[in-house]
Formats: sequence, structure tokens, C-alpha cells
Amino acid sequence: MTGTPFAELRGQLQHAAAEFASGTDALEGILIGMVDDVDRAVAEPLEIFPVCHHSPASALAMARRLREKQPKVVYLELCEDMTPLLTELRNCRLPVAVQAFASDIDGFPPDWAPLSVVAPITEASAEYQAISYALDTPGVELVLVDRSSDHVFQWDARHDQAETPAQEDDGPEAALHGEAVGIEIGDLRPRFAELEEHLLRHGKVRHWSEWWHQYVEVPLGDSDHDTYRQVMFLIGSLFRRLAPGAGDRVRVDEDRERYMWTRMREHLTATGTDPADCLYVCGAFHAASRVEEFGVHGSDGFDVSPRTATTWQYGLIPSSNSAIEAQFGLASGSVSIAATQWTKNLKRTGVQPYRLEGQTGRKKTAAKRAATKSVVPLAGRPAGDRLTGFLRLPPVLDTLDEAELLGWSVEIVRAARRNGYLASTADAIAVFETSLLLAGMRDRAKPTPYDFQDAAVTCIEKDSVPGRRDVHRLVEIMMGGDRIGQVGYEALPPLARDVHDRLAPLGLNLQQRGVRRALLDMTSRPELRACSDVLWMLRRLMPHGAARPVMGERRLGGQSIQESWDLALGTHQRALIELGYEGVSLEQVLEQRLRRSAYAPQATTAEALAAVEDAILYLGGRRLADELGTRALDVLAGERTVDGAPEVLRRARGLLAYYRTSEPVLPPWIESFVRTGYAHYCTLLPMAFRDEDATVGQVAAMLGFLFSMEGLALSLGCDRAQLELAVAQSHPQDPAKTALLWAAQVQLGTLTRDELRARCDELLANPLVVPSYPRYLSGFVHALEPVPGLADVVVEAVSNAFGRLPDDVLLPWLPVLITTLRSHAAGLAPLLVREAGRTFPARLEELDTWVPPWSQRQAALPQRLPAAAGAAGAALLPAHPDACDAWAVLLGCEEGWSTTSSSGGTRGAVLLSAHPDACDAWAVLLGCEEGWSTTSSSGGTRGAVLLSTHPAAGDAFAELLAPLSTAGVGCTGDGRRMH
Repeated sequence: MTGTPFAELRGQLQHAAAEFASGTDALEGILIGMVDDVDRAVAEPLEIFPVCHHSPASALAMARRLREKQPKVVYLELCEDMTPLLTELRNCRLPVAVQAFASDIDGFPPDWAPLSVVAPITEASAEYQAISYALDTPGVELVLVDRSSDHVFQWDARHDQAETPAQEDDGPEAALHGEAVGIEIGDLRPRFAELEEHLLRHGKVRHWSEWWHQYVEVPLGDSDHDTYRQVMFLIGSLFRRLAPGAGDRVRVDEDRERYMWTRMREHLTATGTDPADCLYVCGAFHAASRVEEFGVHGSDGFDVSPRTATTWQYGLIPSSNSAIEAQFGLASGSVSIAATQWTKNLKRTGVQPYRLEGQTGRKKTAAKRAATKSVVPLAGRPAGDRLTGFLRLPPVLDTLDEAELLGWSVEIVRAARRNGYLASTADAIAVFETSLLLAGMRDRAKPTPYDFQDAAVTCIEKDSVPGRRDVHRLVEIMMGGDRIGQVGYEALPPLARDVHDRLAPLGLNLQQRGVRRALLDMTSRPELRACSDVLWMLRRLMPHGAARPVMGERRLGGQSIQESWDLALGTHQRALIELGYEGVSLEQVLEQRLRRSAYAPQATTAEALAAVEDAILYLGGRRLADELGTRALDVLAGERTVDGAPEVLRRARGLLAYYRTSEPVLPPWIESFVRTGYAHYCTLLPMAFRDEDATVGQVAAMLGFLFSMEGLALSLGCDRAQLELAVAQSHPQDPAKTALLWAAQVQLGTLTRDELRARCDELLANPLVVPSYPRYLSGFVHALEPVPGLADVVVEAVSNAFGRLPDDVLLPWLPVLITTLRSHAAGLAPLLVREAGRTFPARLEELDTWVPPWSQRQAALPQRLPAAAGAAGAALLPAHPDACDAWAVLLGCEEGWSTTSSSGGTRGAVLLSAHPDACDAWAVLLGCEEGWSTTSSSGGTRGAVLLSTHPAAGDAFAELLAPLSTAGVGCTGDGRRMH
């Protein structure tokens, strides 16, 4: 062991293990094992370059090493099936993410869909430096060696998300990656929670990003290549050996390492490339690997499983600093600070980074290549051992870059004043001095951006935030802000390019982020009608906010002549790109989605009808609408519940009205739908009335379908007796459904409106029923859906409740009534309000003298009077001959009659004898139920016998006709009609 490069380091670690631990086996095994891992990785003939994701130090070391070594083959830890996408990075503005997407999956559980894998790329990352070098350097081959996107989910234990912590919703930009699984080179973070907590506590930092910046980024920024590699190998080995030793994540990590080394050996064998001319770029965690397949001389026993039949789509989507931070569990602002550190490192070291030719934002004039500062090897150490000297070095006491810190202090005060803070020059001085103080308290040679951020919050923000942004956010913006990438037009999928081409007449830069207002006047510019069609489809397919109509609507049977839109396609570029994975045009994607929605195993009739409506609105034509309508008919026939009845009623009414106004004849499918729906709901109606799970709104919707489409259904061959039997067989227990049943009986004619009013009065008169009266009212209000003509009865029922209930009953019941109406009948309340407005007086002063119309109607009904004046009935008819004529006409007695009879009888007696049918009707109306013969025993006429037998009826008739006689009611000479 003494001849190895790290013999001295091993000896020191063995001595430390013996001194600090009672038993040396466990600790010595970890410490010596770390050195063995470093030794093994350094001795590998195929040079391994360990990196950490989005690390400026890794990117700087990568750029420097690529210019020194000039490798012919670059092996990169990235999904091997993403290779064709990397050339499209030239047409993008970083940061962007390489994405693999699958919506139709085969071989995975259906609830996993859609599958998405993203690999974010920023300019301050080692992977971008390697990609840029390989693509722009002639004769260099770039080989991606990590598992495919399909294997990412094959090896996923679902759902521990082994690749990344769970994403948090930190704002709209944090959702740019959606729910995709993140793949990134160098996920270097302790997987042992106690270890991370120990490092943060003793490092006097708050989060892992700050610890990495302070203790890794800054020290490695000026190190040479060998030192950088050995330190990264050591960190990767430490985190690996202190990670939990069992579980699916360890298995996946080791399988990935076997996979990558197997692919690299296959490529070396196939091409005959010398390993010395290659560079393997991978995460430091995987560089310190102990699998048997490690190295160019490793074993070849690993079998790669075949991919599933899932069809994967590939593309580039925009990314952002905040999206990367949210998906990979980094501190807010850490990626922006890393980008600032990257720029500072380049300026300090003079290293010329690699950047793709044609990259968006690249300066046209290429900068001259600067010489890289040389680093003198540590004296007295073997050339292969840089690690021992690095670990012994004290903290670097660099001179404070006062110009940078002063610039930050001045800039943050300026930004704070623009955002409403009362900041001054004194605050800039305070921020500067506090930054130095915090750095000293935390044992740092110079203030870091995190120290400056804490100082700014302390000195400027104080106790309130006057504007929209706090000081913490202002510092992030000052350090570079949340940089958001953009995918160029040439790198977009065909569908996205087609959308931009079709919206070109609007004259807007729709690739730019933010909201753009589009004004469409289809009258003066008919060509904008096509743009309107595209915008409505985008609204249907894309997330809310991508295309939002401000003015205009699209409904069945109507089109707008002017429209106004707020468009944010640049902000929602990711969603537009993912549409391109589903088809080559918006029409194709929409048709596929409508079919998928209608033919889904759990699809409902309402969803199928919604698909029919969308097909008419956005695609036009009859082919697809008829097909989806036939599907809706099949789904309706198979349903056994009434859950979707309200939505079915609403959409069926709309489609029926549309076809009646726009088509000469109804499509066959909708006729069959009405006929089947009539029979279907008649069958389910008794069960729905009894079912406790069926709501009163659903039952009301069923009745609304039956009553509103009854005419069409009967003309198509349905039998009304089926509905009558269904209502007769319904016996609800719920008060609301009982009221709904009464309304249905009124509509069918088996219950009169007066009988319904009488039942309502009985409910109010029963103290035991009063507490449930609001539920009856809820049923009556829902009954306005199938029987809108009952609006006056409902208003009367509510008014009687307020008029007859005492305050001690009414006041506790009133909130229940309001909440019942609001929760169960919000959509029908306007009809009730209109009827109330028509019934009640419009002015407050009229309320005192207002008499309810139902009270007048009750007062007009005849009342049975007691027999008080027997002779009054006999004297009534001859005393009022004109009123007698009017009553005869009213009862249908149109024949003329003389003043006196041939026998000399009075005029009234002649009337009764001449019109026996009218006499019978009047007797029944007045409650004279006793039988009577045509003639009396004395031979009197039929009318005389009536008056003598029923004196009470005569009195009632006299009382009723007295006002008519006083008002001058009489008969005309020719028709004897009442006036």
C-alpha cells in the first residue's frame, strides 16, 4: 500500500479512525474505502470527469479540460434516446430542458400517463460545455450512455421518485417542468439526513446550496484539474458510503452505472477507439462506483431489458431557474447565484467557455481565446496526489473584492427605492458593513452572495414590505433574476410552427413572453376568421391563460363578428410544444382528445354530449359529431344511475335547438337519443324518487327531459302512458321529492292547482311539518325546471309561509330557507324572482293597500250559506229579470224565453221551467245535493219545486246576484250576453 499515490493519506485516516473511535472497523472501513474509491477512479484508463449539476466550478473545470485534452469521444450521462435533440439547442435561449414525452402508453399502468422526462440545461453547467464542444468540434463524437427514457419508468418503483425530490408549487415559473421526472447530471447531495443536518449546522449555513457554494464552489474555482477530480471523487464516495444501504434507489443507482459502463464498452469495441482519447462525464455520485461492471475492463454480465411498446415523443421545452430549483429541491435563487458566479469565474480565470454556434443571444463577434491561468502543483507532493494537500490547506484568505460588494450595496438600495422602500445611502453603507460582519461571524474569508442577501434584508426591509417584491426577491433579481429560456421557431414541433404560421395575420410576436392583446374584426378582415378558429381551439386545448377571450363567444348556432383576445403563447410554450407530441395539427389533436373522452371506459353520457358539442363548435361538419352522438346514445342506454341527468338535459336541449334551427331534418342519432332517453328516464324515475343517493336536482332534470321533449318523443313513437305509470309508481319519502312529484302530477293533470294549494296550506297548518317546510319549498323550486308554469304557486307558497308563521317559528327557519334555496336552486332562482316581481307591487307605498291575488281568488269562491231567509229565494228571480238572463247565458242557456209563460207564471219561474239543465247545474253548484222530481205533488213546474224545496239556494243566489244588479248587469237585445 505504501507504493500507491494515496498511501500517506490512508495512513493518516487509519490513525484518525483509531484515535476518534473506540472500534476501528466501521469508521476505518468508511474512511479507507473513500480513498480506495478515489484511487480506483483516478487509475481508470478511460478518464472520468465527475461533475455536480449546475455547478460553476464543474463547468469551469470542464471547459478548461476540454481545451487541454481535446477528446475524440465524449460519453455523457444523459438518456441515450435524447441524442437527436441536442443539435436543436442552437435555436434556443437557455435555460431549456430536453424532454421525452408519452401520452399513449403501452407496458405501464394506465394511471401513470402521461409520462414525461426532462433534463434541464443551463449555460453554467458542465453538460452544456461538453455538448457545445462535441457538436461544434469536427471529428468529435458525442455519445449519451445513460438508460433510455423508457427505462427510467421501467426501473421506477412508483412512486418514490428516485430521481428527484417532489416538486413544490412555487409559482407559475416553477411549473414549467410540470410533473416530469427530472434527469440531471450530478445529483450530488447527501442522502443521509443526519449528515446533511450536521454539515449545515457546523457550516453555519441555512440550506445545502449555501453550504456547497461556501465549501466546494469557491475552493474549487481556482484548483487544477487533478485536484478538482480527486475532491469530487471523494465527495461522491462520502455521500455514497453514508447513504442508506438498501432499497430501490440503491438498486437503480447501481443498475444505471452497470448500464453506462456496458454501453461505453460496447461503443469502444464497435469503433476501436482508444480509451485515452475519450472523456466520460458523469455525476460524482456515480463516478465513485463499486459495481463489477466499472471500467473498461469490467465484467459484461449486465443484461439490458428491452423497451416497452410505448411510443415516445421528443422535444425541447422552456425552462427557468426557479423551475430547476423547485424540481431538484434547491434553495430559491441558488441557480441565479450560480450563474453570477459562473460569469465571475470566467472573468477572473480568463477561461474561454464553449458555446454552440448560432445560439440565441450569442454575440456576433467571437471573443479572442484567452489564456488560462496556470496552477502551480503543490510542492513536495507526488503528481498524482492532490487530495492530501487540498485537505490540509487552511481557508483561503483572499483579499476582499470591495468593488463587487460596494456595487451590490449601491444596486440593492437603488432597486429598493424603485420598489417603494425608504432606502438611502446610509442603508447602502449598512448593508456593506453588515455583510462583512456576517461573513466574520460565519468564519468566512469574504462575504458570499448569501451573506449579502441576509444583510440587505436586515438593513432595508425592516418590518414591512411596501411593494410587490421583498428584498430577498430583489437580491435574486439583481444577481441575474429568474432567467427563463425559450425554444426557437426552428426547434419547435410541426404543430407549434403551424400555430404560429396560422396566427401570423395578427401581427404579434407570440413567441415573446407576456400577454399580447389581439383585436379581430372579422367584418373588415374576413381572413381573421381562420385566426379566430385557431384561437378557440387553443383555448380548448391549452391551459387557462394561454388564450383568453376578452370579447366574443363561440356557441352553438352563433359566431362573433368581433373578438378580443389576451394571448400568452410564449409564457405557455411548454404546453404548446407538448401538443405537438400528440399530432401535426390542432384539428388532429382535438379530434383525438374528443374521441378519447367519449370512448373512455368510464365516460358518461354528459361527457359524450360535451364531445359532440365541441366537435360542432371547433371542427364543424357532421361526420365526427354524428359518430360521437351515436356513442352518447350507447352510453345512455348502459347507464343505471341518474348522476349526470342535469348535464344531459342541458346539453341535449342545446343540441336539439341547434339542429332544429340549422338543419332541415334532425340527425338520426338525436332522434334515437330522445326516444331512448324518454324510455330510459321513465324506467328509472320510480327508483330515483326512492333512492336516497339521487338528489332532487337530478330527479328534476329527469322530469325536465321527459316533459320538455315529450312532444318530439311522442311523435317518434313513444307512449305517454309509460310516463303516467312511472309517476303513479313513484312514492318518495323525502319532502323535496314529494313536492317535485306533486308538480309532476299537476303537469300530467292528475292533480289540480287548487288541490296543490290546499296541500301547501295543510303543510303550514301542521306544526309537526313546519320545520321541514323549507325542503318542500326546495322541491317546488326545482320543479320549475320541468314545470315552469308553477312559478306563481311557488311564490304563493313562500308568501303564505311568511304571512302565517309566527315570529318564533319564522325567524329560526329563515336562514334555513335562504341556504336551501342558495345551495339547491341557485340556477332556478331568477325565474322565481321574476314571478315575484310580477306579483308584488313595484312601489313601497303601494304595499299597505296591496291585496295578494290568491286572497282575491279565495274570496271570489262561493260559500255555503245557512238557511236564513226562506222566502228570499222565491222572490229573487222575478225581482231581477236582467240578472236572471245573464246567469242563463253564463250557464249556456242560449234559447230565448218569454216574459210570462202560457200559464201566466212569473218570469223567474218561466226561466227555470224552460231551462231545466241550467237549473240542475245551479243546484249542484250551490250544494243542493237532495234529489227532486220534475213536478211537485201539486203539479207545479220544475223551477217552482226547486225554489220551494231549496230555500237556502235561493237566498245564496240572491246574495250573489245583488251586486250584479246594482252594477247594472243586464242582457243585450240580440245575444243576452253579460256585460
